[in-house]
Amino acid sequence: MKYILFDIDGTLIDSGGAGVLALGLAFEEIFSVPDAFRTINMAGKTDPQILSEGLALHGIRGGNGFVPELLESYLKHLSNNMDISRGHVKAGVREALDVLKGNDSFTLGLLTGNIEKGAMMKLEAFGLAGYFDIGAFGDDDADRNRLLPIAVEKLREIKFLDITYRHCVVIGDTPRDVECSKPYGAYSVAVATGPYVYEDLLETDADVVFEDLSNTAELLSVLKRPLTTL
Repeated sequence: MKYILFDIDGTLIDSGGAGVLALGLAFEEIFSVPDAFRTINMAGKTDPQILSEGLALHGIRGGNGFVPELLESYLKHLSNNMDISRGHVKAGVREALDVLKGNDSFTLGLLTGNIEKGAMMKLEAFGLAGYFDIGAFGDDDADRNRLLPIAVEKLREIKFLDITYRHCVVIGDTPRDVECSKPYGAYSVAVATGPYVYEDLLETDADVVFEDLSNTAELLSVLKRPLTTL
């Protein structure tokens, strides 16, 4: 069995900017600083990391002590601003999830910088939450590179499945998605459906790069390869 771990933003969905907007509104609500993250590249980072960088950028003392309050405000604004008409599910995602969910050779999970409640809020808005009941999130650890071991341990504790890192496949749209898989020997699939173009992702250590996930047969062929070639 292989553990297929998906990123969310840019990989499964485009939230229509709801997440970025909600983070900015949370910061403005608490600190009266508008557009606080305009110079921060958020791609592939965890929500707590982004907030910590925002606090440091604006010289707000107290550091991470403010993060729980900011995250609570973020969830409120995310709920108010999720509008599926401004976003969409990425090409081929529903078809790929249907095929993978129905195959006993795979277990689906999430590996995302979103905090768990925010992640599920986004997925529920687009009817994708039912595909996932396990994973690692930004509130498990602010360092994305520590999330894969957490995802594997949760699988062991919750579903009693003991899967090695070499049986894990991380699918994401940024170099950080690739980076979080490689220290553990996991397989990496990069998709050019986010802020990085295909050529940029080819320069990473991704094992496979796709333009998108619209070719379900090709994706399945990659994921079914013998472990000795993964």
